[in-house]
Amino acid sequence: MKITYILFFLLFSFFATDFSAQEKIWFDVNWNITTRDKAVYYRVTSENKTEKERVIDYYISGKKVKEVYYVSGKPDGKYSEYYDSGELKTTGKFEEGLKDGTWKTYYKNGKIKEKGRYKKGKKVGVWKIYYKNN
Repeated sequence: MKITYILFFLLFSFFATDFSAQEKIWFDVNWNITTRDKAVYYRVTSENKTEKERVIDYYISGKKVKEVYYVSGKPDGKYSEYYDSGELKTTGKFEEGLKDGTWKTYYKNGKIKEKGRYKKGKKVGVWKIYYKNN
């Protein structure tokens, strides 16, 4: 009976594993590629590239810095950025590499700091800036 459980566990582990080769790219404070010992951020990459790819960058602590989708090498789709403490910092959307639609920036306490719209990468309309204590 023990052998059955062990075999089941091994088979499950084998099929649940992502077989794509992954590597980490290390970045310094200015987002220049660097070595692990000088890194402030990192990105886990996969050799299995798809047409639409989700890219997640991390603080060296392992918490998310930002998450963005890429199509043909350009940001395209939902964008999220986080403070090093894990709170949401910025949300928005890219279209063909340019900021588009409503973008919001948040204070660490979760309240909106700034809100406005982009059209083809340019700010349009009224942008609202909120005081931290409101």
